[in-house]
Amino acid sequence: MNTDPLMARARLLWESLAGVPVSFASAGGPTVVTAPASALAPPGWVGTVLLGDAAIVTAPTDDVAHAVRRALAGVPTPSFTDPGAVAGAWPVAEVLGPATLAYLSAGDFAPSRPGSVEVDRLPAGHGDLLRLLASVSEEDAGECGLDEITSPVFVVRHGDAVVAAAGYRDWPGDTAHLCVLTAPHVRGRGLARQVASAATAQALAAGRLPQWRARPAASRSVARALGFRELGSQLSARGAQSPTIS
Repeated sequence: MNTDPLMARARLLWESLAGVPVSFASAGGPTVVTAPASALAPPGWVGTVLLGDAAIVTAPTDDVAHAVRRALAGVPTPSFTDPGAVAGAWPVAEVLGPATLAYLSAGDFAPSRPGSVEVDRLPAGHGDLLRLLASVSEEDAGECGLDEITSPVFVVRHGDAVVAAAGYRDWPGDTAHLCVLTAPHVRGRGLARQVASAATAQALAAGRLPQWRARPAASRSVARALGFRELGSQLSARGAQSPTIS
């Protein structure tokens, strides 16, 4: 039985997002449930969250749940969020992820040291943030999630323009889902760590559990530098014969 408080809190979060009663079990393969309203994946998709040595999987219908349960029976637990392993066991038309899931305990927080840049605080939805979002690719803007934050946004400017920003969106279970973006032309200068540190400090001060979900290696590196621990991963998959529900 896993007694890590951080792991326990992360698992409770994702169990609540499944939309139906479900729990992580450390033996016997993944726990697969039918959950049409699951927040683990887009509507009509299969969502898998692996945390530690256990996983939960939500499927849109009983038939899909049965097929996935049977397919994953032969897949090793660490590979439940490996797109290649999943596609090799179950016909998949499209995948999102995998994304690494990392969490932070207050005692492990390693705030960024003050640098040569000043971090300002703006309200969510501020025009300067929207201009930063409009200046990057559609993929970067969608990946960062800064258009959905509920916290203030912490920014660094170059001249009058915001070139780095971070904030968080309130999730269930007093979770703060961190969102970070740096303009391409200033990446690699430590700006993401500066703004993310300020946003993380705000989340901890509010008594929230900071969550960092990322795919790019650079983003994961920033999270680790701040003290986040990678506890697992998430994968969404649409079956070859499971049409997306709009």
